[in-house]
Amino acid sequence: MPASVPEARRFVAELLAGCPAREALMTCVSELCANAIAHSDSRNGGVFIVEVDLPRPGVARIAVTDEGGPSLPVAGSLDLMAEDGLMAEGGRGLAMVAACTSRWGYADAHPGRTVWAEACWPVPVPASIPAPRQSSPRGAAPRQPSPREAAPRQPSPREAEPRQRSRRPRLRFRGSSPLPPDDRPPTPAA
Repeated sequence: MPASVPEARRFVAELLAGCPAREALMTCVSELCANAIAHSDSRNGGVFIVEVDLPRPGVARIAVTDEGGPSLPVAGSLDLMAEDGLMAEGGRGLAMVAACTSRWGYADAHPGRTVWAEACWPVPVPASIPAPRQSSPRGAAPRQPSPREAAPRQPSPREAEPRQRSRRPRLRFRGSSPLPPDDRPPTPAA
């Protein structure tokens, strides 16, 4: 199973080629996969699943779903002056994930658990649409549209095609939401 950590890194690296958060998320997926192997029921010949998602421009999310375990994920301290400091053998992995990403969390993914991390980066704001022309000055006749302007515009073949959300391949879990619980829209009361 430890050989699957480099495979997970390669998987994330391939899907996030050109992404500004690629290196940080590759580091995080290594930690989350190592945690799945060391701290969950996936360690004894089990499996874990890696997900890469680009939910909107400027955001990339990785998630690792394992077979669950008795403890909950908790970020430790990165304080090197703490009791064990530099000599500590563990306990700082999720703190490193928290430091490298915009946010992280976990959710139950029956029968296991999903731990996710999300990185954000600035994206350009689309150019604004020009303001409509002001009406003509008092006393001036309104401008008549030219025949070209008056004719309905036909969309080009490229515009007529449905827009694709992303050109990158996306892997999603079956039967679970790609959104962490705090991002899910509220469910209507019955």
